[in-house]
Amino acid sequence: MNKELLVGKETQEITDPKLKARLQDEEDQKLWEQYRTTHDQRIKDALIMKYASFVKYVAGRIAVNLPSNVEFDDLVSYGILGLIDAIDKYDSERNVKFKTYAKTRIRGAIFDELRILDWTPRSIRQKARKLEKAYAKLEGKLGRDAKDEEIAEYLNIDISELHKLFDETKKSLLLSLDEIFYDDDEGSSRFDFVEDEKSDNPQSKIEEAEAKKILADAISKLSDRERMVITLYYYEELTSKEIGKILGVSDSRVSQLHTKAILRLRGRLSRIKEALMQT
Repeated sequence: MNKELLVGKETQEITDPKLKARLQDEEDQKLWEQYRTTHDQRIKDALIMKYASFVKYVAGRIAVNLPSNVEFDDLVSYGILGLIDAIDKYDSERNVKFKTYAKTRIRGAIFDELRILDWTPRSIRQKARKLEKAYAKLEGKLGRDAKDEEIAEYLNIDISELHKLFDETKKSLLLSLDEIFYDDDEGSSRFDFVEDEKSDNPQSKIEEAEAKKILADAISKLSDRERMVITLYYYEELTSKEIGKILGVSDSRVSQLHTKAILRLRGRLSRIKEALMQT
């Protein structure tokens, strides 16, 4: 393969991280310009190889919350299809980094395949909806966060049963923030909005800005720990283990905090949706 298609040896030997990153960006830009001009399959293959490790990273974050019978290699295979789709559709002239754009396609491709496999039993989905409705109704009535004891009493179960319910339903909440507002056919993330600087659709931008505002407001009303988990997981992209070390709690506790936060958010946002539909 042409030497220009590969990362230069000089860049690999540079130790200054800022300079290395700048030179890497310049090399990436040249690669994208070559591909946009020629659509050379060799360049496309080079791009696929270059970002294959990023697919594994995205698949790894998703795999954490999946049942053990879902193979990691399968997730990577689904993600590679999303990567190829991203390479075909990416416009390097947009003011969006490729990884930001590709992440939505990779995640979307993986989630689409998981939906086809229907790996979440219907009974678990029903339990998750039951919990979500409980949070929506009880917190709407109380005007504050509902405590575990109050949710348990509302559902007429004891605390141990509620915690078991959290554990059973956490995997059905995998899509979590990605499905709160949007459900499209493009395989893109509904939370990782990618702004197109060239977009001539102001209404779309207004709707996205409003969605972000509503979601941010709902997150701000979570308890300190739940808000921290959401921030570290979705914005800082840390793993459950890394979050646990920061908060000084176990992985299972992080998972429980995440589950309750998502249930609260879905409950609150469902109330907002209902109110908007009535106006």
